Amino acid sequence: VQLQASGGGLVQAGGSLRLSCAASGRTVSNYAMGWFRQAPGKEREFVAAINWRGSGTYYADSVKGRFTISRDNAKKTVYLQMNSLKPEDTAVYYCALRSYYSTSYSDSTRYDYWGQGTQVTVSS
Repeated sequence: VQLQASGGGLVQAGGSLRLSCAASGRTVSNYAMGWFRQAPGKEREFVAAINWRGSGTYYADSVKGRFTISRDNAKKTVYLQMNSLKPEDTAVYYCALRSYYSTSYSDSTRYDYWGQGTQVTVSS
């Protein structure tokens, strides 16, 4: 399975960006997808995740109310709409796919496929 993330860029504080992550390759059914981010000098952290049906979404406290994760299974694509961006949101954003069932959505070690990352920079 290959994951291709896109949509990053430079935006002013208070602005918006929409990240996309398209899956291709081996067909994987009933997979959850998530977004993580890593800022310079910091550990990779959970941002948001969504279950297979899209009926369950999960967010880090730091992005609740500002970010929205969604998916289009027909296109094998997951999206992260980021509004009211803050300078502290600056990081490389990674999408990830989990091909098996787990109740943990925020643990990065539970994801078995990762995209290459896309840079998001928020200027003050």
